[in-house]
Amino acid sequence: MTREPRDAPQFYLTAPSPCPYLPDRQERKVFTHLIGGRAVGLNDQLTLSGFRRSQTIAYRPACERCRACVSVRVKVNDFRPTRTFRRVMEQNADLAGLVGRTEPTSEQYSLFRRYLDARHGEGGMADMTVLDYSMMIEDSHVESRLVEYRAPDLNAPGETQLTAACLTDLLADGLSMVYSFYAPDQPRRSLGTFMILDHIERARRLGLPHVYLGYWVEGSQKMAYKARFLPQERLGMNGWERVG
Repeated sequence: MTREPRDAPQFYLTAPSPCPYLPDRQERKVFTHLIGGRAVGLNDQLTLSGFRRSQTIAYRPACERCRACVSVRVKVNDFRPTRTFRRVMEQNADLAGLVGRTEPTSEQYSLFRRYLDARHGEGGMADMTVLDYSMMIEDSHVESRLVEYRAPDLNAPGETQLTAACLTDLLADGLSMVYSFYAPDQPRRSLGTFMILDHIERARRLGLPHVYLGYWVEGSQKMAYKARFLPQERLGMNGWERVG
């Protein structure tokens, strides 16, 4: 009889709950824990299979009648910015992207709170406290970094202010953008787009072939932006398939 290794991951299935992306649908997720010495390698393997990370949990949709959530990754070496993307980079040329350890600060939480209140006031994260935020940033057994994007403070010469931030996992084959947030009162900067473009360039400099963007959901307006970053690969029944 073959015995399962004691440290093999155990997978669990959530109960049905309202889908946050498509109306009148239910979602279920399959998940496992990312803890201990196996967490880094397991996170790499599961990401290739379409999983995402949230703190020490790796999960992916397991809906019975819906396959709308599709894992997306940008092909870094083949990506060429469009005129619109180049304009976004120019509009944010004053930002300095600083890679730091995953250590939460009050300045980060203040920006995070403003972002949630303005963009996701009715979402599942709307009630996150400063402790919840700290756990989101710190609670990880994998290679994670927090990239802060800081702009010159016009009211205090020589000082900077936090304008955007992204929690990012370093994988064997790319960067995974776990969660990003930004100043909601600066729409002309297109900060969400800028952070993806910046991560593509960071991956290129690191020699990594992919930037993982999470799930693109056909029919969901809030997820439509991910389809703009071409060429990309989407995970389907036959594996990763190139688009664009």
